[in-house]
Parts: sequence; structure tokens; C-alpha cells
Amino acid sequence: MPAALAAIDITRGWLPALVDVLAVGLMAFVLARRTPRRTVVVLVVTAALGVGVGLFLCWLLSDRLDLFDVSLSPISRAWIAAAFGGVGAATASAFRPGGWRRTAAFAAIPLVLMAGAIGVNADFGQYPTLGSLAGDPVAASVPTSVLALQARHAPGTARHPGPDARATPLGNTTTPAGSPPRGLVGTVTIPSTESHFAARPAYVYLPPAALAAHPPALPVLILLSGQPGGPENMAQSGKVRATFDAFAAAHHGFAPIVVIPDQLGEPQSNPMCVDSALGNVATYLTVDVPDWIRTHLTVQTAPAAWAIGGFSEGGTCSIQFGAGHPELYGGIFDISGQLAPANGTLQQTIDRGFGGSAAAYRAATPLSLLAAGTPYRNTVAVFVSGQFDTKYGPQSDAVSAAARRAGMRVTRAVSPGTAHDWHTVQWALRTQLAPIERQLGLEGPTS
Repeated sequence: MPAALAAIDITRGWLPALVDVLAVGLMAFVLARRTPRRTVVVLVVTAALGVGVGLFLCWLLSDRLDLFDVSLSPISRAWIAAAFGGVGAATASAFRPGGWRRTAAFAAIPLVLMAGAIGVNADFGQYPTLGSLAGDPVAASVPTSVLALQARHAPGTARHPGPDARATPLGNTTTPAGSPPRGLVGTVTIPSTESHFAARPAYVYLPPAALAAHPPALPVLILLSGQPGGPENMAQSGKVRATFDAFAAAHHGFAPIVVIPDQLGEPQSNPMCVDSALGNVATYLTVDVPDWIRTHLTVQTAPAAWAIGGFSEGGTCSIQFGAGHPELYGGIFDISGQLAPANGTLQQTIDRGFGGSAAAYRAATPLSLLAAGTPYRNTVAVFVSGQFDTKYGPQSDAVSAAARRAGMRVTRAVSPGTAHDWHTVQWALRTQLAPIERQLGLEGPTS
């Protein structure tokens, strides 16, 4: 897709406004005529029937069948109800006299549905542009010259500081010479040397300090997307570059190096961040990815200088790995994660991911991992959910309380006016990273 077309915003701006204007204008043209009372009753009934069908489908698919593994927000339900109501009224109008009005009524149906779909997408925030909807890459590959400079100063895998080692403080460091004003986002390939997991390309954010002539060793933040999805969703819908560029601008070009690996393999897959017949995701994210980072990027190696976070299924992975591997990660940033990994029903989850072993499943849940790792001496954890996330908000409450009991330094936050969506992710990254940043040495000493 041409770059200019791929960059068109489909959540706000001229395209959504145009679709809304056309849909409303056609509906106004169809309905704006003298109408017998009996016909008015028919139009009102069909519109109300459409609204009812839309709300019923929301309840059936979202609440009853749990098809999306998340409850639709009130805003999405309103868009769906309005779209189905418009379709009902337009369908009834299509059988009224008048050739032009019938044509307009038929033309209004796809426009009304498109307006509803755009509204739901804007509410969830999954596809911000036409390019993202088409699956276009968010960025090009990281230039080889940049990777070569980073690899030259990479620490390698030989040295592993102890679990109590602290991050090198960077909060008061001056701007490295030659730092550009903005960071860089690009794709990299992280080989699955040990895991043989079929991972898609990862995304990496390098802050301005990492692009200096002599880049300093920086802390690491690993972020994982939700399911369905991929690394490109976290990079684009999470607004990673804009968020961390803003942080770097206020901190002399310093920010964490953000690595967004693939923990799914395919958009619809869900290996649940364990090693199983579905893929050795745990080995990929705890061996292959950290080894690649240490041998290819100029990073610090203390566990306190590394954090892992994610959204939804990625949030579940972050608490699984953060709780299960404190020797790797000193920070956890769980956005709308689950109480336990899930792939279908409970029995399907146990069969698909744990070889039918209920004991293995229980051992992989965040609560069990936290209990097994207690006490945590040097782990900071942040848990965020949306105000209207009625399904995962209570689960975040439960896991954050367990993390606090296990000795982690816990922050629990709720994003105002959002649900289980990318607006929650954006708010979380923009406003709730301070405890993680302090742990990473970017905001002064950890209290």
C-alpha cells in the first residue's frame, strides 16, 4: 500500500468524519419526506428492532459466548446498536416508493455499517491507520550501521550479576554527544536458537542516547502485545515511539531500550507463554530473546535494569515471567492481564498447553508462581486496567494483591474512561511507568 494511503488515520480526522457525514446525510435524505403515520411506525419499529438485534449480538457474542475473550465497552455497544438501528431503518425505507430514495437507502446500509465499524475500532484502538488494517509493517528494519554500533558495545552473555544487583543510575546524566532529537523504531529478527519457536520479526525502540556516537549501556523494557495481534500492534497502537521519545526529551535523551518480541507466532495463536506442543515460548522469551539483547544491544545486565510488560495475554505473560524469573526481570508492567493463562475452556487450556496435566497448569498460573517465589526482595510491579474493563479489572485486583503479599513493591492503577483496549495501554505507558523507570535507574533512586 502506498505510504500516503497507509498513513491515513481511521480513528479520527477526515476519513471517519467523511463516512459519518455520508451515512447521516443519506439517512436524512431517505427519511426526510412526508411520511404516512403507518410508515413512520414501521420505520420506528424496524430501527428499534435493529438496535435490539445489535445489543442482543453484543450480549451473545461478548458476554454469553465470550467470543472476543473480553466484554465490549459501553461505547462499542452504542456504536453497534446505532449501526444496526440505521440498517433497520434503511432496509425498511428501501421498500418505499421513489427510485432515488430506494437507491439512497441501499447505499446507506454499507455506509452505516462502516461508520459503526470505524467507531468500534476507534474505541478499541487496534487499527489506527489504513496501513495497520492492511497488515503493513509499522517500520523498516533497524539500519545495519546502528545494529553494528550497538553490538560493538553489547555486554554479551558471559557475565550475570547477582539478583540484588541494581541498575546504573542515569537520571542525572548529561546528554551523550551526538544524540539525535528523536529515537528510532525498527524491526529485527531474533533467532529461536534454543526454543525453535516460529517467532515473527520483533520491533525495537532505541532512544536518542542509544544512537549517540558512544552509546551508554541502557536499561531494557520488553513489551508484549495482546492476542490476537503481533509486535506491530504494541509498536503502533501502543504509541511506543511517541511515548518514549517524550520521556527521553525530558531526560537528556535517556529512556529504556524497548524490545517487542513475538510471543504468539501467528495473530490468532495463543501458546500461553509456556513450553508446550503449541511452541516453546517460555524458552524463547527467557533464553533466546535475552541472549540476543545482550549480544546485539548496548544494555545493562542487572535484573533491576530489566523489566517486562504487556497487554492482555501479553500482560499475563509479563507476570508469569516476572514472577517466575526474578533473576532476569526486576520490573513487571501488567496491563489488563489475566488471572491465569487461557486457550478455550479450562479443560481445553490444560489439554492444549499442559499435556492434560492440571498440576502443570496450576503451577504456571501467576498466583502459583508468586507463591513459589515469595519473598521477592527487589521486584517492582505495576498493574493497570481500564475503568470499564469489567472482566479483567477484578483479575488485576487479585493478581496485584497476591504480588503485594509476595513482597513486590506494587502499584495498582485504573485508566479513567477506558476499557480493555489500546487507550488503556497508551494511558498506562504515558502515566504509570514511573515506578518501573525508578527501578531502571532513570528517575533517581528507588524508594
